[in-house]
Amino acid sequence: MLIKTRGIVFRFTRYGDSSIIVSVFTEHAGLQSYIIKGIRKNKQGNSIALYQPLTILDMVVYEREGASMNHVREARCRHIYSRIPGNMVRETIAFFLNELMTRSIREQSHPEELYEFLEHSLLELDGVAEPSNDFHLYFMSGLSRHLGFGARQAAEITGGRILPDELVAGLQNILDGNKSEITREARREILELLSGFYRNHIEDFGQLKSVEVLQEILSQSAR
Repeated sequence: MLIKTRGIVFRFTRYGDSSIIVSVFTEHAGLQSYIIKGIRKNKQGNSIALYQPLTILDMVVYEREGASMNHVREARCRHIYSRIPGNMVRETIAFFLNELMTRSIREQSHPEELYEFLEHSLLELDGVAEPSNDFHLYFMSGLSRHLGFGARQAAEITGGRILPDELVAGLQNILDGNKSEITREARREILELLSGFYRNHIEDFGQLKSVEVLQEILSQSAR
């Protein structure tokens, strides 16, 4: 069966001498794996550049019921990023978002809603004149809700620990979606709290490797 769908590339791995296996979050079926044969020989119209992480695609795919891996018939870039490439802050945030999505998004019962959230977030990161240094925190809060374990109150994340009022207030503003000034140190601690919250709810979530670089780049941009 041929299916038209939008998709966001999470990652790809080499397969054999000339092919790749690409992991794509699709609006119609959630996270899917597709094999793209011969693309590394550059004999097809599709370019391997289409399958770089976070590329937003319009796709026509072959779907077979029960198949662990399907094929892509057509793919084209739906949006060409203009402000993320070459901007260190945006690129670093995008790298972090990609790792977060790859580690946390698996099978989804309502992929359309999650897809809309992901695409909207990426387009906002690319389109906004000046991305907030807290962009990743708002994204983590929103993603957790789409994944079914999002918190509404800071205490759900802090676990009742006694923390500075400024930190708790900043976390609550993130959860409420309120734009407010957060200090550099509070930003670091809220990121640690949210990362721990993900680890508590997602099996084998592990440590986010991009956190250290993200914190360093954001600290420099805030000077």
